Amino acid sequence: MPVESRDRPIDVVREEVIDQLIVNYSHAKLSLEAFERRLDDALASDDAEELSELVADLEFNVDERYADQKREELDLDYDYGAQRDVEYAFNIFGGSNRRGPWSVPKEIRILNLFGGGEIDFTDAKFTHPTVRIRMLTLFGGATIYVREDINTVSKIIAIFGGNDNRAPSTRGGRGPVVIVEGLVMFGGTTIKIRRTAKEIFLDFADRIRGIRRPTSNRSSEQEPWSQMYLSPYIS
Repeated sequence: MPVESRDRPIDVVREEVIDQLIVNYSHAKLSLEAFERRLDDALASDDAEELSELVADLEFNVDERYADQKREELDLDYDYGAQRDVEYAFNIFGGSNRRGPWSVPKEIRILNLFGGGEIDFTDAKFTHPTVRIRMLTLFGGATIYVREDINTVSKIIAIFGGNDNRAPSTRGGRGPVVIVEGLVMFGGTTIKIRRTAKEIFLDFADRIRGIRRPTSNRSSEQEPWSQMYLSPYIS
């Protein structure tokens, strides 16, 4: 006898409901408007019975092919067996970017001196459950992008500068934790989400259905120098 929805972990129920919404949308059983409305409700609700009602009238269930594709495209990629301890970045009168599929070490040490950089964890492969970013920033800054299923903790000390953390800090689940710590003077650090969970699910659903929706190339977005380094403490 299956366990009632109300007695199951809410994150598990929500994930299953979203999967079923995507599958039925991909089979044209839901319009785009209905899919987006129910997806919004699924992401916002913490009531297991409410979540189950969102898919009570739907016909198609998740199959193995869908599960494999989701695992390949959306699941956080881990390789805890890899031993990568420390990586360094020195941005002096210049900058650097770390993005795309890359292997994340246990610790990243950064020096920003009249310069800065960008670290993007969106498509990264984590080798440790907890990652520390230690940085010293003087007249510069850094932007760190994470996914909504990655927890972030900011321990930055800012003097004549600022730190802006717009990413989740209490998200549950099996996602890794990224801890950012260090000293920022006359500069700034920004931690934010590049794409929301809704955007990720919409793009994935469109790919399964065979729809190519016009999207901006977020990976190539560049913020002006003054915005990237100074916006955290300039209104």
